[in-house]
Amino acid sequence: MSENNRLGVFKTYKLYVGGKFPRSESGRVYEVTDSKGQWLANVPQSSRKDARDAVVAARKAFGGWSGATAYNRGQVLYRVAEMLEGRKEQFVREVAASEGLSKSKAAAVVDAAIDRWVWYAGWTDKIGQISGGANPVAGPFFNLSTPEPTGVVAVLAPQKSSLLGLVSVIAPVIATGNTAVVIASADAPLPALSLGEVLATSDVPGGVVNILSGATAELAAPLAAHQDVNAIDLTGAGAELAKELEIAAADNLKRVLRPLPAEADGSDASTDWLAAPGTHRLTAFLETKTVWHPTGALGASGSSY
Repeated sequence: MSENNRLGVFKTYKLYVGGKFPRSESGRVYEVTDSKGQWLANVPQSSRKDARDAVVAARKAFGGWSGATAYNRGQVLYRVAEMLEGRKEQFVREVAASEGLSKSKAAAVVDAAIDRWVWYAGWTDKIGQISGGANPVAGPFFNLSTPEPTGVVAVLAPQKSSLLGLVSVIAPVIATGNTAVVIASADAPLPALSLGEVLATSDVPGGVVNILSGATAELAAPLAAHQDVNAIDLTGAGAELAKELEIAAADNLKRVLRPLPAEADGSDASTDWLAAPGTHRLTAFLETKTVWHPTGALGASGSSY
């Protein structure tokens, strides 16, 4: 068959929940366009039921993921970077179309996103050394403080930085042993939905990351009020929405990560997300557990440690 007569195969974008690729239970879709208004794809418009299903999947995966060794989580995150590297061309096309960037600028963004995964992979077995330690106490005791993951984290991805910003908010959450329910950028969800395919073909267990597309406000409200969500990252929320979500999150004392001024409303990737991320997102969703243990005595003389 002549190439000119060939019927192209359009990509079907789906949600990523519990390691599977469902359509929205509502059956709704919405059109995604590029920076010039040209049609790119139809994507699922997630419902509140989809959000609740994602929380169930995230909670189910939490025990195994949080119980894995930090070194193992680092290996898994590095594997994600490997898979992204292998699909770089696809993500360059999607980022260029979603953010209105040239191919060279989009390639730089994708490279930075891959490097960001590697960066966080290296922190998995090191963050405990800077956020925990042995505490000096008066008495014959060991007193040790160690970080532990908070639990299920709802993440509102940046609205403008469709891949680098997305990776920058997901990677630190799962690097520290949490599981995530992610609301992708409403206007530029394609890189996020494709990232779900990368996660599915890497070593990340199903349910550790769940990705929803649709109206941010519609999905964020039930997640902020959900009693089985332990924390929420408001990066992709505007000021008015963020205030409403903080009020809803207070009902079960969720941890809330407010966006930095430079990140408000999903700031431009070229000015904010390319900067060194620091460790504040790694520590934002950690709890500190402190354990006391008697030192005991050594030998007949009764000397202690």
